[in-house]
Amino acid sequence: MKKLIKKTLKLILPLVLGGFILFWVYRDFDFSKARDVLLHGIDWWWMLFSLLFGVFSHIFRGWRWKQTLEPLGAHPKASDCVNAIFVSYATNLVLPRVGEVSRCGVLARYDHVSFSKSLGTVVTERLIDTLCMILITGITFFLQMPVFYTFFEQTGTKIPSIIHLLISIWFYIVLLCIIGVLVLLYYLVRTLSFFEKIKGIAINMYEGITSLRNVKNIPLFILYTMLIWVCYFFHFYLTFFCFGFTDHLGIMAALVMFVGGTFAVIVPTPNGAGPWHFAIISMMMLYGINATDAGIFALIVHGIQTFLVVLLGIYGLVALPLTHRQRK
Repeated sequence: MKKLIKKTLKLILPLVLGGFILFWVYRDFDFSKARDVLLHGIDWWWMLFSLLFGVFSHIFRGWRWKQTLEPLGAHPKASDCVNAIFVSYATNLVLPRVGEVSRCGVLARYDHVSFSKSLGTVVTERLIDTLCMILITGITFFLQMPVFYTFFEQTGTKIPSIIHLLISIWFYIVLLCIIGVLVLLYYLVRTLSFFEKIKGIAINMYEGITSLRNVKNIPLFILYTMLIWVCYFFHFYLTFFCFGFTDHLGIMAALVMFVGGTFAVIVPTPNGAGPWHFAIISMMMLYGINATDAGIFALIVHGIQTFLVVLLGIYGLVALPLTHRQRK
């Protein structure tokens, strides 16, 4: 019974958290305007171009993952690694962060790759991506410090204003997001503690984590890493040109919002729903976009990009068994 309750909470809490933030952000929003823009106000060629970068970000991640698995004696097909990535991102829509585990399960099933070793490589990947994000954030913060300062001030997160913090609804939204991240970390620690109790698992994970030392082509690994983040950025930036009210925004504005949105999706909600909208809308208003247009942008872009994740996940689920059936 307790296990059932825990599983239910893991499924429901991210939805409740994201739903609450979305409700608050869009509580007075006129959705008919978003519908009109969706039907008549989008340049779909730019949107399709941006989605292409979203697809390639997953492909490059799959190819990079294959590189980290090879030093462990695992040689899955590149297409299997890519399809596993597709499936993992779709899984995250249902159970945030579980996708990282599911992709290891995919390779264990179809390519007989050690689950624990591949999980170790995923940990390594995430550490590298964290370092990349810190670097991008540092550069962006240095170049656009006044913008970030204004964002913190207007959203009630300016440190000296303690009273303003306590009476601002944005403070409680940020607080809920932090609590969500802490809960996620707690379950990750519990999961790792469980794995460590099983003989050989901890050793295999350590081998997976340290596999980067034996990657044969380090320059190619670095190139894949750079391409992943370049694709992430253009997946977002090019959507500016889809709307008449954002096509004038420059690349620095995109970089600021990209950083804010990337940190927002850390919060364990389906594809960052809620926190991402809050971050993008708040930052877009700093660049002169009115609240309605900013809300329309966040709603449509997030919806279309989420739909892409669903389609790729379905493709991965269908392609994996079909390709393996053809090999037999």
